[in-house]
Amino acid sequence: MQDLIPKLSMYIIGTAGHVDHGKSTLIEAITGTHPDRLREEREREMSIVLGFDSFQLPDGKGISIVDVPGHRDFIENMLSGIGSIDACLLVIAADEGVMPQTREHLDILDLLEVGKGLIALTKTDLVDDPDWLDLVEVEVRDLISTTALKDAPIVRVSAKTKFGIQDLLNTLGSVLEDQPERPDLGRPRLSVDRVFLMSGFGSVVTGTLLDGSLQVGEEIELLPGEKAGRIRGLQNHNQELKMIGPGNRVAVNISGIENKEIKRGDTLTHPGDYKSTRRLDVSFRFLPGIDKPLKHDLETKLFLGADETRARVRLLGVEQLKPGDNALLQLEVDDPVVAVRGDRYILRRPSPSETLGGGVVIDPHPPYRHKRFDKNILSRLESISEGDPADVLVQALSRARFAPWKEILEISGLESETARNILDQLIGDGIALEIGKKSKKFLTLKSIWDNTLSGLDSRIENYHQEYPMRAGMALEELKSQSKLEDRIFREAVDHLVEEGDVIQTGPYIRMEDFEIQFSAEQKKLIKNLLDQFAANPTQPPSVAESKSAVGEDIYNALIALEELKQISSEVVFSPEVYQSMVEQLKKKITKDGPITVAQTRDMFGSSRKYMLAFLETLDMEGVTEREGDVRRLKPPTGDG
Repeated sequence: MQDLIPKLSMYIIGTAGHVDHGKSTLIEAITGTHPDRLREEREREMSIVLGFDSFQLPDGKGISIVDVPGHRDFIENMLSGIGSIDACLLVIAADEGVMPQTREHLDILDLLEVGKGLIALTKTDLVDDPDWLDLVEVEVRDLISTTALKDAPIVRVSAKTKFGIQDLLNTLGSVLEDQPERPDLGRPRLSVDRVFLMSGFGSVVTGTLLDGSLQVGEEIELLPGEKAGRIRGLQNHNQELKMIGPGNRVAVNISGIENKEIKRGDTLTHPGDYKSTRRLDVSFRFLPGIDKPLKHDLETKLFLGADETRARVRLLGVEQLKPGDNALLQLEVDDPVVAVRGDRYILRRPSPSETLGGGVVIDPHPPYRHKRFDKNILSRLESISEGDPADVLVQALSRARFAPWKEILEISGLESETARNILDQLIGDGIALEIGKKSKKFLTLKSIWDNTLSGLDSRIENYHQEYPMRAGMALEELKSQSKLEDRIFREAVDHLVEEGDVIQTGPYIRMEDFEIQFSAEQKKLIKNLLDQFAANPTQPPSVAESKSAVGEDIYNALIALEELKQISSEVVFSPEVYQSMVEQLKKKITKDGPITVAQTRDMFGSSRKYMLAFLETLDMEGVTEREGDVRRLKPPTGDG
């Protein structure tokens, strides 16, 4: 392959219009190539699937043209090609004027907010009366007057005689004059609109590349299904490339994924850049020409990029929707889709087949099914839908709660540099926080972080009130109650400890000002028990006897307060006595060598039960080690 990258992005133009109004013939007149590739298309003289071609405008602009079907039976193929175009070429035959599919295609263009384009008034060679052409233009102007194409120029042409073709090309160049380049957000995605097998090369997919660049040799992922592969080759209109940027038609030769594993509508991405979803929060515009209201729970067909799947409509905030009205919806799809905030979509009724409306994806990953009339949900979605980029980023942080930057960026749908600048401002203003170590940083809103910390404080305080005889709450229990991810929980606990709000002792945590308070009667019971330990230090009351003397709660409190040291299920000592015994034993072994259980028993005037538990504890603590029937001091390890 040549190391070649196009100097300019190719502008992508999509045709639209009624069947037999001359779209494919017009393209052939412009490019010299007929876009109908299938035998059936030739026989029926209509486009069934998408046709692709390219040409260059007189001013040097490169054009990729997508010829889409016009017949009602094939309108759903048309939708897969028109969602990522820079401008449209709406074709209307001069001898017939506006027809049903003209209106439906225009509705779709308007719903997708394709605001750039021109109207080609074709077959002018079949019309002898200039007044008729004027009337058709008036009809077209009236038709587009309330749409995104209201200012589109109209050019009279004849593909047969080549009349007006040069004027059409010049006008198209003017239409595209101020078209911005597609942004490179560093996270490419390509919605697959064709899949085929090329002998000797393997699987090839085509589509329009958005939001990033692709390079030969890169690892890729096909969603949904997370199928892993690698880019073997790239082509743009028969030109082999090493790399290609966003805004271009591209054919990608993939290794590692079989052709039969790929379907139209799959999304090709870099691994981990996107996640598929079965639920979408969207804004929706219901077309005014529909004769029935839109009801909750209606089953529809969703068209998103080149993907098509069944979607159940959940109306939010209204019982039903009248034609011409707008609303918020939650769509629940049969098959997982890949979407980004700001993507445009179309909904169609499956039977009888008709376009219902469309709109914009607000949240591609809502975490749950919304309550339909929840005012907070409606307010949040309206804020995201209508808000400026800062509002959108705040809502993304609120939705994610705790997430790395990459995830926040995906949820927001904002351009990377813009979003990062806004985030830095939010952090500077104390609205957002970046928490954690370099490789594991996460973002959150300060309000969410403060609520999380106060929530942990409250749980610990409630625990102290419920269990006043316990010196602290187990960290695992606190984590379970808080339902926080491990990394978030650990950062929050560390923060509370650093601030001095809480004290962590091993696996337990307590409020800094908490102390176990014993009543006078409890203190009396404790004194009596400790006196028994003092009277017989190496053979004191057992665990069961100690609990019986003061009660289990008080006993556990004495253990937590280190007033007693339990070394087995039966044996407990005074901490001071235990430590003294350890030092005496170490000196004894150092002087006289290894020692048996019986010798230890005699040394401390105790019983085998107590001394066996004592020695086994020293083994576990690494003070001694057993060798047959004797214990010796365990030699030190490491450099020391």
